[in-house]
Amino acid sequence: MDQQLNSKWKTNLLIVGAVGGALIGAGTAYLLARSAENNRGGPPEISTKDLLSTGIAIIGVIRGIAALGDGK
Repeated sequence: MDQQLNSKWKTNLLIVGAVGGALIGAGTAYLLARSAENNRGGPPEISTKDLLSTGIAIIGVIRGIAALGDGK
């Protein structure tokens, strides 16, 4: 029984994380497309500097979320 309970919470956490990540990703893509269309009338022009800084920020958020499981 304990083994089933142990595996069930992990599965539920993975499912919630995957669905949440997909929703956040889709929402972010929608906002980027809407902003580019309103401001430029076409596809966005994203610089390498912007991509790099955004990637570093995302890694920081992921590390913060991973640290939540430490219990400290």
